Amino acid sequence: MSIQISTDKSILDVDFIHQFLTRSYWAKGRTREEVQTSIEHCLCFGVYLEGKQIGFARMLTDYVVFGYLMDVFIIEEQRGKGYSKQLMKAITEHSDLQHVKRWMLATHDAHGLYTQFGFKEIEYPSRWMSKLIS
Repeated sequence: MSIQISTDKSILDVDFIHQFLTRSYWAKGRTREEVQTSIEHCLCFGVYLEGKQIGFARMLTDYVVFGYLMDVFIIEEQRGKGYSKQLMKAITEHSDLQHVKRWMLATHDAHGLYTQFGFKEIEYPSRWMSKLIS
């Protein structure tokens, strides 16, 4: 079956996205309001199969210097069908992102997917810093 990938925020199913994220290891406990706010401030990609949303990703970016890819997922029952690769292809080839110089993401278990799209471990991790507010 063929999927559709859209950046139209008006058709995103925010409840669906929230329900998935709140069960994920990286967004456990995120409120629906926080999910809505994050969508409003990012370039978002909805993944649809026969009109029903089955996946999502968002890119926080200034469209020139930096882009941070987050909340990438395909629901469990639709995995293994190549949909995540199609989603990543759509993101990396999106016309608005072609001038972004540095792309970042964090993953616990999907290194194999992201390396296919040019991502690699940070070359000089000691140069990077973070601040986590729990």
